[in-house]
Amino acid sequence: MSCCAAGTEGALDLERAGVSLPSAEELKLCSRAVGPGLWQVDMSVPAVHCGTCISTVEGVLKALPEVERARVNLSTKRVSVVWKEAVDGVETDPVNLARAIASTGYSAHLFTAAEEASDALRNKLIRAVAVSGFAATNIMLLSVSVWSGAEASTRDLFHWISAMIAAPALIYAGRFFYESAWNALKHGRTNMDVPIAIGITLSYFASLWETIHHGEHAYFDATASLLFFLLIGRTLDHIMRDRARSAISGLARLNPRGAMVLGIDGSREYRAVDEIRVGDQVVIAAGDRIPVDGLVVSGESDLDMSIVNGESAPVSVRPGSEVQAGTLSLTGSLTVRATATARNSFLSEIIHLMEAAEGGRARYRRIADRAAQYYSPAVHLLAITAFIGWGLYDGDWKHAMMVAIAVLIITCPCALGLAVPVVQVVAAGRLFKAGVMVKDGSAMERLAEIEAVAFDKTGTLTLGRPRLVDAAKIEPVGFAVAAGLAAHSRHPLSRALWAAYGGQPRGFDTVREVPGAGVEAETEEGVWRLGNRRFACVADTVVASDKPYSEVVLSLDGFERATFLFEDMLRPRARSSIEALKQAGLDLGILSGDRAPVVAKLAADLGIDNWSAGLTPREKAESCAEASARGRRVLMVGDGINDAPALSSAHVSMAPATAADVGRQAADFVFMRDGLEAVPFAIEASRRAGRLIRENFVLAIGYNVIAVPIALLGYATPLIAAVAMSTSSIIVVANALRLNRLALDENALARKSAVTVPAGAPDNARIAA
Repeated sequence: MSCCAAGTEGALDLERAGVSLPSAEELKLCSRAVGPGLWQVDMSVPAVHCGTCISTVEGVLKALPEVERARVNLSTKRVSVVWKEAVDGVETDPVNLARAIASTGYSAHLFTAAEEASDALRNKLIRAVAVSGFAATNIMLLSVSVWSGAEASTRDLFHWISAMIAAPALIYAGRFFYESAWNALKHGRTNMDVPIAIGITLSYFASLWETIHHGEHAYFDATASLLFFLLIGRTLDHIMRDRARSAISGLARLNPRGAMVLGIDGSREYRAVDEIRVGDQVVIAAGDRIPVDGLVVSGESDLDMSIVNGESAPVSVRPGSEVQAGTLSLTGSLTVRATATARNSFLSEIIHLMEAAEGGRARYRRIADRAAQYYSPAVHLLAITAFIGWGLYDGDWKHAMMVAIAVLIITCPCALGLAVPVVQVVAAGRLFKAGVMVKDGSAMERLAEIEAVAFDKTGTLTLGRPRLVDAAKIEPVGFAVAAGLAAHSRHPLSRALWAAYGGQPRGFDTVREVPGAGVEAETEEGVWRLGNRRFACVADTVVASDKPYSEVVLSLDGFERATFLFEDMLRPRARSSIEALKQAGLDLGILSGDRAPVVAKLAADLGIDNWSAGLTPREKAESCAEASARGRRVLMVGDGINDAPALSSAHVSMAPATAADVGRQAADFVFMRDGLEAVPFAIEASRRAGRLIRENFVLAIGYNVIAVPIALLGYATPLIAAVAMSTSSIIVVANALRLNRLALDENALARKSAVTVPAGAPDNARIAA
């Protein structure tokens, strides 16, 4: 059968089963470009709740030829799929993605903000807890009379009443376990709800058997209480997960639902945020949040940009200023031309980074998922062994059944499945509050392993806001040429040169930028170059400057025409952060493309002994790659296009939010604030997260080491098993929440480093300390 025929047959089977799939048009509309020919779509898969669910959904998607990668986020119950637009020249049908998920028994549909806002699952769980609690309480009251020695007829009556109370409670409150277990079994797989469903069902029918045969003891109270405690555990797990990812939910609420769009004829039309397109002019009133990234066309205002830079002080914007989605207009009205859609704007990018942090397939996460995947079959085998063993041992098959039920319940791998993801999502949320974005949960694992930190200089150790020195002494014609070339570059020194000129620069038809070197333009006079001395000056008579300033050289056909000197400010708290990294036992170094005198002065100011200057992007990357080859785990902190290869080559990487797009995309972490304290804080948070993950593994495994023998020996009733299993999950989640106690105390960081700044020191030194 051809692939096309198979896909059609599968679609018909799903249609007959009443499965609703999103259309190709809906999926394409909700997808966003993530690379040449690559698109990403997020779908909601509300039924996933354990490691086995994750492996099943990811496995079936990765088997499709059009899927580049797939990742399930357990907290948000979403799957992000990166798919190819075409395979072997044939256009891809994105409906195949939803169809593949549906074939495993999990329903998949497009995610909406409204769905996230109304937590229907939480409300259903709370109602189920109430119903099972009501049933358990009333059955317990009836059982008191039975335990007190009621007559046989009264005892049978109370047993039948208990059976009638327990049955609807089991059906209504137990449907979460039954639906999940049946869905898994009918698709030829198992999950952690299968043993739970079997356990509560056997417990009920064993009690019903006793009632029918006028037995003295029935266990309806244990069945209802068992269900009650299981649901409490699942509800608390759900609520704690929601609490752990509250930072993501809070970010989503910052995005307005819509805005007024200005028409060509001057009319105004309210549009939902997802309907705003690039080029639309959006009217923002004072007190409104900006819905999409854009450029101010008219109006002036002060913006609350705390989500961008972490600072409480407002920032003034005027025509020509760039604004980001989620920022708040405080004082005036603006007209903003959209430069990105809502799905590609700043706020959406941050949310995606936050969600990706938990979805990463880190080493610990893979271990937990693999263990959970094989855990359920092992539990079933263990329960069958306990049933047969006890039945043969004492001949009491009813007691053997109770032991088997207790084994099924007590060995549920909920705690093991939660051990890693809950720590990762709590850590990502804590880092976000400190102004650090995490792209992948595995990045935190790698950051905790580092032995050394390598810094770029310009824009990393410094703010990348250089000031031109002695601008008044520069020859006007050369200044105009240099400013014209600098206008075509995003390098901080080029920006500073352009800002210092302030006049009408010389125009150029074509300008080419060479990463890590500079810019050049061919004219009738010759080739003008603006950049580092090695790039600009190819003549043998060139003599390098020994001044401790950053240098940009203007040359014509390789001969120097002008030299521009810049001084830069260190990042706030740079000295205290460097000292904190030293105290953490890390080796520090600087990899810079700047001149040796400048780098040497900066290294001496910060107390860094190991530094290299005049490096090309390739040499930076090779330095990181060589360290990795020697087994040396290095964190590279850099920004700009020239640092991207090194960021990719290092064991783990970090970039400031002011970095070029390429640098931010290559980095594993992005810090939003100006201060350098984000680096030691991220390392400490990652190390603590690693310790908590290991502690959770010990707690989960230790629980089973203790609980399983107790259940096998017959010392745990099904009720005790339910309480123990739920408690183990709650303990694991609570242990992860300890990470929220980690505080970013800038004053404490400064005290810890014991850095002193002499009286009369320049402002640059005081800010850096």
